[in-house]
Amino acid sequence: MCNLLKLSSLPKNTGYITMSHANQSSKKQTSQQLPLISIYWDYQNAKLSPSQAKSLLDLAKLKGRIISTNVYYNSQRQDQVAVKNDLGNLGFNCLDVPCPLKNSADNQLIADCLEEIHSNMSPDIIMLISGDGDFIKLVHNLQKLGKQAIILAQIGNVKQKLKELADEFYFLDDLPQLISHINQHQIISIMSRINYHEAIEYLIEAIKTISSQGKPTVFGRIDKLMRQRCAKYQGYLSISTDDGKKFKSFSQFIDVAVKDGKVRKQNQELFLTDLDTLAA
Repeated sequence: MCNLLKLSSLPKNTGYITMSHANQSSKKQTSQQLPLISIYWDYQNAKLSPSQAKSLLDLAKLKGRIISTNVYYNSQRQDQVAVKNDLGNLGFNCLDVPCPLKNSADNQLIADCLEEIHSNMSPDIIMLISGDGDFIKLVHNLQKLGKQAIILAQIGNVKQKLKELADEFYFLDDLPQLISHINQHQIISIMSRINYHEAIEYLIEAIKTISSQGKPTVFGRIDKLMRQRCAKYQGYLSISTDDGKKFKSFSQFIDVAVKDGKVRKQNQELFLTDLDTLAA
């Protein structure tokens, strides 16, 4: 008999990030400065070979410091029997959900992800490996909590709404080219720096633009527009404070901006201060 989790009992509150240093200078960054990233992989929706899975880990390492790697499979399915050995040898935490009922593995993945988000070691980024539309609500909840969702799926097997909602989206078939592309941009990004005050100007401008379009001013949309408007802005890691410190996450940058009275935050959306509104 399957032990199904009741989603009603779960907590209700529930582009592209580029590492700044590509050579020896990267060693100067402590692990605490890197964003924490957790992988959640729906194997039934996205089957990969061990070599592809290794590329997936390589991509995650380029994005931040990996704190968990969870892959959900069903050992009762013949095409998933080898998952524990093949992926376990690479360091993945293989979670067997041998239940014939529909969405049982999806529900387990969602429950585990939300539990980790509300733990003491809460990741900054969730890398979701699936194109299943069942995860749309999960991604919404992650973004409400200020987390970033990177989604990878196979071509022809992804819900369009899930793809559009992602802070970053990639096709799994493009992993080798994607990793090469990021490595090249890491070198370029060494020259990409923006100070806190400049970043605030682009933040305010992004809020004005998105508000005028009648769209929600959520973190992911703001971050994407800032990247488009400012070539030097390569994500929160490219922002330097006056004392040379870096931000741990985009959410931390926003929190400082709110504390400084530069913008207002309500229900994970950003708004201009009254002074900015009058100036506009």
